Amino acid sequence: MSDVMKTVGEVLVNLLEANGVEVVFGIPGVHTVELYRGLAASPIRHVTPRHEQGAGFMADGYARVSGKPGVALVITGPGLTNTITAMAQARQDSIPMLVISGVNRRDSLGHGRGMLHELPDQHGMIKTLALYSQTLLNPGDLASVVERAFSVLTSGRPGPVHIEIPTDVMTARIPAPVLRKASVTRPRADAETMQKAAILCAAASRPVIICGGGAITAEAEILDLAERIDAPVVMTVNARGMLAGHPLRVPASPSLKAVRALLSDSDLVIALGTEMGQTDYDMYADGGFPILGNLIRTDIDAAQLARGPHAALSILSGTKAATAGILAFLTASSASNGKGRAEAARKAVLKDLSPKIRLEIGVIDAIYKALPESIIVGDSTQAVYAGNLYCDAPRAKSWFNSATGFGALGYAPPAAIGAAVADPTKPVVCLVGDGGIQFSLAEIGSAVDAAATVIFLVWNNDGYQEIESYMVEAGVTPEGVKPSAPDFLLAAQAYGVPAVRLSRIEELGAALAIAGKRGGPSLIEIHQTGTTGVTA
Repeated sequence: MSDVMKTVGEVLVNLLEANGVEVVFGIPGVHTVELYRGLAASPIRHVTPRHEQGAGFMADGYARVSGKPGVALVITGPGLTNTITAMAQARQDSIPMLVISGVNRRDSLGHGRGMLHELPDQHGMIKTLALYSQTLLNPGDLASVVERAFSVLTSGRPGPVHIEIPTDVMTARIPAPVLRKASVTRPRADAETMQKAAILCAAASRPVIICGGGAITAEAEILDLAERIDAPVVMTVNARGMLAGHPLRVPASPSLKAVRALLSDSDLVIALGTEMGQTDYDMYADGGFPILGNLIRTDIDAAQLARGPHAALSILSGTKAATAGILAFLTASSASNGKGRAEAARKAVLKDLSPKIRLEIGVIDAIYKALPESIIVGDSTQAVYAGNLYCDAPRAKSWFNSATGFGALGYAPPAAIGAAVADPTKPVVCLVGDGGIQFSLAEIGSAVDAAATVIFLVWNNDGYQEIESYMVEAGVTPEGVKPSAPDFLLAAQAYGVPAVRLSRIEELGAALAIAGKRGGPSLIEIHQTGTTGVTA
């Protein structure tokens, strides 16, 4: 501590800086204004969304691309409840997110006196969702609370963390603490466990590796392992782009018949950094994912390992450490024809998909062809569903969306802005439906304010076509699936954003190239007619 006295709000900004925070997303209000006192003089950038849910989704997109926790700063009551959906998406997809909110003064908490933005128990509500939630009742505890928050964010399985600060605590003056970055402590398996895994790998003749989002930071080690044991590598949605262009890659969903056949035929499956949840492994809820007789599973979360499926060997560790540990003990492998098995799986997947889905995958391929450096951020829309089945992304972190896990609509526009803020050198394509974009249409204005190179690619199929098709297949008369839409070109132009509506899908590549060179936000609308996948 020093003799210098600062307000809690000012010290909070200093502590965020010390922990590497460069951007916060938020909407100020009377219940957080004191937290902004030190922000103007700070190098931390503030990005203003049009809705607090957008702040959370921006923090999510920022975290996925930057690898750092995304930070959202919101008011008490409606500000925080508006952010809950984004926190839930982050919880489901294991995305590090720090939400800092206000709360009413300490002597009012729990009394129900009708204070502005009052909730019966704000902390109690959020702690059921957040990995860690703390009310700062003692101003002197600020440094330790922030340190614990960042330790939780960076040491175990990531997710949302919450700190709430009463309005009377924000203005309290405290001695400036010693500024230090929170320590990171990750679980690491013992040498004996690593040796057991290496022995299983060496003995396998038909191994397969499955990678989830938790494996992205270990791409180099996984590539080494895959080549040494000649194993095809299946990527779930959040791992797409790993091993880009490599003959061992299988960028396809484990929910597909051909991928399941590859896994069933293997004599060893190594699952790295994946929760093995339904939205990746059984998205059609048909119960057809095979029982894996010889499974090695690594996860940073002991509770997730305990949830199953049953593994012959469970390894509590981060993926990078686990893979490096296996490599250290690995001897010559007896496997062969991994590249052939991977190629056969890729071909079988594409052959089994419908012409409509293949056309939609072709649109995704066209995006990457026109903008090779682009990041595609998707919403819950049909083209994204197709890409989640098969998407041969050019690198890790270049394909992610909300159509897995929590499955929130309206995710893509703000998350794309967060991604563009995290890496302004790359164009970001927001792939969103005409229904989903209306959840967060106003965030086009946020993209303008942030000067973010986001291309809003609106996949217009005149409503919630996926749900309409599902209702028809279930014998239910469709109802509520045809919400009217604005003229998206006029909506974009109202914000001063260049916009174009394509008459033919073949025009997409040129339109994307123009938008990418222009910089800043743009909007492109393509229209899907009927159920054939034809766009016009």
